[in-house]
Amino acid sequence: MIWEPKSIKVFRMKKHHLDEVMELEERSFSVPWSRKSFLEELKNPNAYYFIAVLDKKIAGYAGMWHVVNEGHITKVAVAEEHRQKGIGTMLVKELVAVSEKKHMIGLTLEVRINNKSAHALYAKTGFKPEGIRKNYYSDTKEDAVIMWYYSENQEYKI
Repeated sequence: MIWEPKSIKVFRMKKHHLDEVMELEERSFSVPWSRKSFLEELKNPNAYYFIAVLDKKIAGYAGMWHVVNEGHITKVAVAEEHRQKGIGTMLVKELVAVSEKKHMIGLTLEVRINNKSAHALYAKTGFKPEGIRKNYYSDTKEDAVIMWYYSENQEYKI
């Protein structure tokens, strides 16, 4: 089957999606979240998690927290076989749309300093590097780049 962008659908993540999400989580991250962590996130009224579905399977997911007047992206994962197809971009744009609707001043995230494909994804969706968190990742002590997306609707920047 030839992949077409219109064949990807983005939905709000629900509890019944967690088997597939957990499988992708464990393949995507060296320190994966637990199923319990995702269950707590799905109950959190200030958390927004979405899945991208392609051919009736979850091809990616993303989530964020709404903290006071800003968003913090907690997760973005795309199955390896579906990378470079625009799925990560669609998911990040969904989070940006929620942040705009909720009148957040912007979105922030941390990304491994050596994860160049993630840097490219975030740059493509309007994020800019704003700082470094030294030794941020517990598994490798790798630094994290702090990136920000500032809302077009904001009245001021941080």
